[in-house]
Amino acid sequence: MTEQQLLLLAEECEKELSGVFAELDRISYANTCKVMRAFAEEGLSERHFNPTTGYGHNDDGRDLADRLFARALGCEAGFVRHSIVSGTHAIGICLFGLLRPGDTLYAVSGKPYDTLESVIGFNNEPGSLADLGVKYRETPLVDGKYLDIPQILRTVREDESIKVLHIQRSKGYASRRTLTADEITTLYDAVKQVRDVYVFVDNCYGEFTNVSEPKADLLAGSLIKNIGGGMAESGGYCCGARECVELAATRLTVPGLGCEQGASLGQNKSIIKGLFYAPHTVANAKKTVHFAALLFKKLGFDVLPDPFEMREDIVQIISMRTPENLIAFCRGIQSGSPVDSFAAPVPGDMPGYADQVIMAAGAFVQGSSIELSADGPMRPPYDVYLQGGLTYESGKYGILTAAKQILGI
Repeated sequence: MTEQQLLLLAEECEKELSGVFAELDRISYANTCKVMRAFAEEGLSERHFNPTTGYGHNDDGRDLADRLFARALGCEAGFVRHSIVSGTHAIGICLFGLLRPGDTLYAVSGKPYDTLESVIGFNNEPGSLADLGVKYRETPLVDGKYLDIPQILRTVREDESIKVLHIQRSKGYASRRTLTADEITTLYDAVKQVRDVYVFVDNCYGEFTNVSEPKADLLAGSLIKNIGGGMAESGGYCCGARECVELAATRLTVPGLGCEQGASLGQNKSIIKGLFYAPHTVANAKKTVHFAALLFKKLGFDVLPDPFEMREDIVQIISMRTPENLIAFCRGIQSGSPVDSFAAPVPGDMPGYADQVIMAAGAFVQGSSIELSADGPMRPPYDVYLQGGLTYESGKYGILTAAKQILGI
């Protein structure tokens, strides 16, 4: 295939995806309306961008950001902090806040993402939940696709030690479909009819991918994924029921302080501005992965989800089949990035992962998954996990650069 033939194939893909792109624009507008109403109702003003230092007492911008995120996600309360170092950290804050010795954490969407293994304590890590006496059990998805609601309800009835249901909305490094907000809400309502256990949702990669968020006692995610809009330079959030947010806040800081301290250090503006951009940025990221899915499917690769399947995260799996293809794809994404395009990714050891991982991310914010990035563990079937794209145009450019690297043109 020549470069000109590849460009013609790309045009063909865009024409076929026009209906999908129109639906993504509709979702983006609905979520933008939600965010704009939150800004108006909370009275966002320039004064909220003023930085604080030290203890951060009376940080109006920090407190307003907490309320904005809660409103935008349809929650009662919440907090957002630049000092939360990752999505895994945000999840850990929630789990350590809700669970006590003797309780059981019940993962109902199968084994969680790799980086949570140490948090849960699969290998008895010091300071983990297991080290503190928290037990763990899990139920896999049915056929890797659907929540096994009958089995989950039976388990909740039988095991009175279960305190928290853990739901991972996105796929992580697994070849499964992403759970929808409606599916999670259905499970939430069903579980609450059985017993009042906490329902926690790892919402990473899922925010603003549809017009509503899943119902949960706590939602958590990263600001350098969807909801930071490509503007936040670090951080995470936890939002949900007020009681649960307060419990999580005591793990964010300490009991007695909760959310009352923590200097914003000038980060309020980028966090709030990121929320403003997030619906549009998420739509661009989704357009990018739909385009990538169709292009690589036409090039003969297996993809998940299907190019025309509406999805509720920003992650696309493309099966590269060989380690050479996986490395070539990531190098193509890197060379098609705005930052560090000259770098050549190589597989390496990563904290929290059992296998070597290759990562490509020429991003303005290091490790930002809402910016175009690709990564995957060096294990069969050598799936690459593609996500992000601040703009569709730059995302398209990166995808075509990766395709040319694979095709040798």
